[in-house]
Amino acid sequence: MTSAYTDLVAHHQETALLAGTSALLAWDQETYMPSGAGEVRARQLALLAKLHHERATDARVRDWLATAGADARLAADPDAAANLRGMQRDFDRATRLPSSLVTELAETESRAQQAWAEARAQNTFHKFRPWLDRLLHLQQQKADCLRRPGQDRWDALADLYEPGMCGQDLEALFAPLRQRLVALHERLRAGSRPDDSFVRVPVDEPRQEAFVRAVVTKMGFDFTRGRIDRSAHPFCTSTGGDVRLTTRFHRDNVLDALGSTMHEGGHGLYEQGLEPRHRGTPLGEAASLGIHESQSRLWENHVGRSAAFWQWCWPLAQQHLGDACHGHDAGSVFRAANCVRASLIRVEADEATYDLHVMVRFELERAMLRGDLGVAELPGQWNALYERYLGIVVPDDRRGCLQDVHWSCGLFGYFPTYTLGNLYAAQFAAAADRELGGLAPMLQRGDFEPLREWLRRRIHQHGRRHDPAALCREVTGAPLSSAAFLRHLEDKFTTVYGLC
Repeated sequence: MTSAYTDLVAHHQETALLAGTSALLAWDQETYMPSGAGEVRARQLALLAKLHHERATDARVRDWLATAGADARLAADPDAAANLRGMQRDFDRATRLPSSLVTELAETESRAQQAWAEARAQNTFHKFRPWLDRLLHLQQQKADCLRRPGQDRWDALADLYEPGMCGQDLEALFAPLRQRLVALHERLRAGSRPDDSFVRVPVDEPRQEAFVRAVVTKMGFDFTRGRIDRSAHPFCTSTGGDVRLTTRFHRDNVLDALGSTMHEGGHGLYEQGLEPRHRGTPLGEAASLGIHESQSRLWENHVGRSAAFWQWCWPLAQQHLGDACHGHDAGSVFRAANCVRASLIRVEADEATYDLHVMVRFELERAMLRGDLGVAELPGQWNALYERYLGIVVPDDRRGCLQDVHWSCGLFGYFPTYTLGNLYAAQFAAAADRELGGLAPMLQRGDFEPLREWLRRRIHQHGRRHDPAALCREVTGAPLSSAAFLRHLEDKFTTVYGLC
C-alpha cells in the first residue's frame, strides 16, 4: 500500500477512537450518569465532537485522498477502493459543515436529551419545546450546509443515514404500503382475535432479565465484547469493539422485554459481525441505518415472533418465568406475540401497524424542516395523524410526541430507516430461508448459528463495500420492494387469525 493510503487509514482509525469515546459517554448519559452531571457531560461531548470534526476535515486528508485516488494499484484492490470511496464521501460531507455548528449541535443535543427525559417523565411537552425549536433550527442549518442545489432539506439529512434515500421515492413506496397495511388491519378484524392474556401476566424483573439474557446469549451475542443494561428507550451503540445494548422491563409485559432485547441484540450481532481488521475504516462500518435496522427487525420479528422459535423457547421461558407460564403453551404465546391492535407506542407496536407509526413521523419532520409545521403545532398534528392512520386518540404527550428520543439527539431524517429495515429484513429472511434449506427446522431446535453466520457472510463482513441498494440486490437478487414484507405479514396473520 502507498504511504498516503497507510497514513489515511491510520488517521481514520485514530479518529474512530474519538467517536467511540463519544459513544461511550452518550451511553453512560442514558444509563448510569447521575442527574447532576449533565452540564459537564454536554461540554465533554461538545469538545469531542469538535476534535472529531477537526480530524475529519484535516487538510492532510484531502491530500492523502488525492494521492491514493490516483494510484492504479489501489483502484485494483477491492478493499482499498471501497475504503477510498467511503472516505471521500465522509470527507466531502464533513468539510461542508463548520466546526462551530458541529460543536453547538453536540452540546445542544446532550442538553436536549436530558430535557426530553424530564419532559417525558412529567408529561409536559412545553418543557421540551424550546429545545426542539433550537434543535430544528440547527438541523435546518446543517441541511443547508449539506444539500445540493435544489435538494430538499430532509433529503440532505436522510442521506446521512441511508445513502440515496429520497423523500419522493419514500412517498411512492409508502402510499401503497399504507393502503395494504390498513386493508390487512381491517381484514383481521373479521378473524378470531388471539388470546393475549400472557402479555399481562406479572413477572418479576430479575426473572425477565435472566430470560432475555439467555435468549440473546443463544442468538450468539458475545458478552466478552458487550453488555446489556437498562434505559428509558432501548438502543445499541458500539464504542469500537465494545457493543452496548440496553433494554427495558414492564412488570406485566415480558414479551415487550423479549422483543426489545432481541431487537437490540440483532443490532449488536451486526456490530460484532463487522471485520475487526477493518475497524476504523468504512469497511468496518455498517452499510446504512436501514440495513442495520434490517438485522434487528429480522431477529425480533422473523425469528422471535415465529411459531418455530416458540417451540424451542417455551421450555426456556418456563425455566426462567416459572408460574407465569401456567395455563399457556408455545402455541398460545406465539399467537399472543402476534396479536394486532392499533397502539400508541411505536416500539410496542405489532408488525402490521408498526410502519404506520413511522409514516406519521416521516410526514411531521419533513413538514418541520420545510417550515410548514411549527414546533408549537407538533402535538396537535401528531394526534391528528394518529387518529387518521391508526384510528386511535392520543391521551397525552408522553404517549404522543414525547415518546421517542430521536429528535432530542438530533436524528432528523432517520425514522424511515425503520420501515426500510422491515422491507430489507423480509427479503433477507426469504433469501436465507432459500439458501439454508428452510429456517423453521433450525429455529425449532434453537440452532441460530446457521442464520447468524449467513448474515455475517452475506451482509456484516462487507461493511460499507456496497451501498444499500446494491447490497440488497447482491444478497437477494432483487431490488428493494414491499412484496416480501407484505407476503410475510399476510401469510402469518391470516394463519394466526384463522382466515386461511
